[in-house]
Amino acid sequence: MSVPWKQAMAVEADRVQRLPGQPAEVGFRQFAGYVTVNETHGRALFYWFFEATADVATKPLVLWLNGGPGCSSIGYGALEELGPLLVDKHEGLTLNPDSWNKEANILFVESPAGVGFSYTNTTTDLARFGDNLTAHDAHAFVVNWLERFPQFKGHDFYIAGESYAGHYVPQLATKIVQHNNKASKADRINLKGIMIGNAAIDSSSDDRGLAEYAWDHAVISDDLYAAIQGNCAFPADGNETDKCENAWGDFFTAMADIDLYSLYTPACTAALNGTAGHSRRARFARTPLAKVHRGLPYNPYNPCVDYRVIDYLNRGDVQEALHANVSGAIPYRWAPCSDALTNWTDTPPSTLPAIADLVGAGLRVWVYSGDTDDRVPVTSTRYALRKLKLKTVKPWREWFTSDQVGGYTVLYDGLTFVTIRGAGHMVPMITPVQARQLFARFLAGKEMPATPVAAAAA
Repeated sequence: MSVPWKQAMAVEADRVQRLPGQPAEVGFRQFAGYVTVNETHGRALFYWFFEATADVATKPLVLWLNGGPGCSSIGYGALEELGPLLVDKHEGLTLNPDSWNKEANILFVESPAGVGFSYTNTTTDLARFGDNLTAHDAHAFVVNWLERFPQFKGHDFYIAGESYAGHYVPQLATKIVQHNNKASKADRINLKGIMIGNAAIDSSSDDRGLAEYAWDHAVISDDLYAAIQGNCAFPADGNETDKCENAWGDFFTAMADIDLYSLYTPACTAALNGTAGHSRRARFARTPLAKVHRGLPYNPYNPCVDYRVIDYLNRGDVQEALHANVSGAIPYRWAPCSDALTNWTDTPPSTLPAIADLVGAGLRVWVYSGDTDDRVPVTSTRYALRKLKLKTVKPWREWFTSDQVGGYTVLYDGLTFVTIRGAGHMVPMITPVQARQLFARFLAGKEMPATPVAAAAA
């Protein structure tokens, strides 16, 4: 598709020529900047886009969303997990050998306004955000981004994400399906499927699995588990008695010195971070995840990588190169999770109805789970998926990465569930090879390999 000169100029204005600390040769083009989603209020979302390393014109377009709500897909997804450029311990950038842009064109966005570099000129907006407004703005972002990059309008489009993106992804996909039902053929978005990982999709199941997984993995005592079981009814709306809330308070206190998001990897301590004082602790809370900001994640090479990303993205030369905060008017420093969002107005206790509708609409739906995460553990996801009452087409079995078991999978009627062995909440960070393999299979619509395979063919 030829690009009109005005769009071409807008695209070129967003071209990222080179980032501080970037390797000399990267093998792909990148773009970053703002897309207005509400002109009246002055809301604009910041994006970072990486073309595929090859076959840009034919490979699919994938939008990645991190959760929170209020956490940055730039800081986490792009720079710590699946992006082609990862922040290293020296605040420079290193190439990710298992970047997902080797499989697709990858788009990251900080959503909603108030997260990261995204902003609103109407301060009262920051207290109005919830699931509905976030989905509305995310849909406007996709529509307007494709107007700026019309060469990608015909590409197969997928939405992926993790954690509270278990709300974001199916809600945005629902908006797109509704849009497509009303739009002309030329204006339809070529949505093909969604993939969500360690995703909050059903608060009752999340709570039940959270406690059960921790007890089963010897993290909490018998007495504490009994207190939760005896005082908590795990209702669909998540509202519990004071005794239940007290038991959950004791639960998170018991987790204070380990990483709830990745049980068997080191937490960021003062010694590992090279600081004299105590390290930053994750701010844990029980469901809904709308009440918690992402805690400190783990990087196989640097469990304190959050600090490096914060330092990097708050550098003036980095922001200039990314075309971020161009006016300098954002009144707070970039942070992985936003304190600017002072209220979260709506969060349905379950997104299972939306997921069921997407399955019914014939979209490709994959759910995956790193099996060492205790924030949204595999136990919770299995409880949640059971509520969909989907017919099992192919039963539970192991799948392979090279000659090793990479995890387990089950194929339901319209939905594929995959576990990743040894991965925490942020699967691409902990097990990058398996994560890329999963992503490639999802895009191709192929089942995970049932027998040992050569690494190059995984």
